[in-house]
Amino acid sequence: MREPVRLLLALEGLAFLCGAAGMAYLGVPPVRTYHPYRDALAFFLLYFGLLGLEAGLQRFFPATAQASEELLRRAAGTIPEGAALRLAGASAMAEEVLFRGFLFSLLARLAGPPAGVALSALIFALFHPVPDRRAWGYPLYVFLAGIAFALAFALTGSLLPGVFAHFLYNARGFEEARSGQLPPANRYLG
Repeated sequence: MREPVRLLLALEGLAFLCGAAGMAYLGVPPVRTYHPYRDALAFFLLYFGLLGLEAGLQRFFPATAQASEELLRRAAGTIPEGAALRLAGASAMAEEVLFRGFLFSLLARLAGPPAGVALSALIFALFHPVPDRRAWGYPLYVFLAGIAFALAFALTGSLLPGVFAHFLYNARGFEEARSGQLPPANRYLG
């Protein structure tokens, strides 16, 4: 496995451990009560909501979408075959545990659920910087995605819908970009 992939996996592991420790400290379970139909509905709404956000980004911020796709293509070139799914899984699990399970829960207790949703989404966006100024709309996209993920956790009490939607969305984007199937100005990874 290439060095950048190892580093990314290590960082995701650290984020997961910090989030899990924070959730344990707060007494927040990853799934309060399991409701398969509710969680499946939340998963589908999240995943297709992300696709809708992606389409909106394409339509209203085409330069941002194009610059983001270029960055994704370059980054994906360093991902060896088979590592894309590991990265997608690690990032989905770590980010949902850290940003929703821990941060949202903490901020919701301190400032109330609406502020917890907004603040955790803002911090989530700040942790997704882009080095290309043309991709200035990317943090807005990530902020809106963060709101959707936080709302799903707040309403269901389960990290499962967010983890699965986040994984599927990232895996699709990583694999399309890595395999060269990412059409120009048509796909966007958040």
